[in-house]
Amino acid sequence: MDKILLVEDEKRMQEIISDYFQVKDCKVICVNQGREALSILEKESFDLILLDVMMPGIDGFTVCKEVRLRYETPIIFITAKSDEEDQLYGYELGADDYVTKPFSLGVLYAKVISLIKRAKGTIIEDKLKVNDICIDCKKLEVTVGGEEIKLAPMEYRMLVYFMRNKSQVITRDQLIVRLWGYDFEGNDRVIDTHVKKLRKALGKSGKAIRTIMKVGYKLEVATNEK
Repeated sequence: MDKILLVEDEKRMQEIISDYFQVKDCKVICVNQGREALSILEKESFDLILLDVMMPGIDGFTVCKEVRLRYETPIIFITAKSDEEDQLYGYELGADDYVTKPFSLGVLYAKVISLIKRAKGTIIEDKLKVNDICIDCKKLEVTVGGEEIKLAPMEYRMLVYFMRNKSQVITRDQLIVRLWGYDFEGNDRVIDTHVKKLRKALGKSGKAIRTIMKVGYKLEVATNEK
């Protein structure tokens, strides 16, 4: 049974989503506020988080940012905020999808199951190493040449994806689908911006992320590691 955390302050919306998903054999835990969500995540694990944006206390964007610093749990925003700027910000913070109210429960369920299957189908290694770049996936720590560096959530996820697909050409479309989801409607140049930030954070080691003209990127492995 898939376990979902629903972070939504509207009681009626909680009931509608919870009832529908429970009929579909999903366990839904409901909380009303962002701080409550962060607290329960420290005690329990979930297959996916459904997250409202506008809530009392800390908003959904802040919750998403905090979650991405510690967990890889898939996140879908469910919100009345339909502006493109808000959606892009949500994706930038590390959300996997963004659904605006009103929405179809059937479509939401399909998105949830798709993301859960994708997440469960991914083998999560404890540690990744390419050249002098190392990631401790459990601690969410990145080191370059033995020195720890700090990455924003999106750059961290991008680096993990590059390292799991080292020496392979990765298209911009692949990065968009993996990092933002199929419904991303922004300009694909947002990828270039994040790659630029990632390279800068990695210093000289960032040169290993090669631009493949008109296609995408490739993380090259040093000859002595092949």
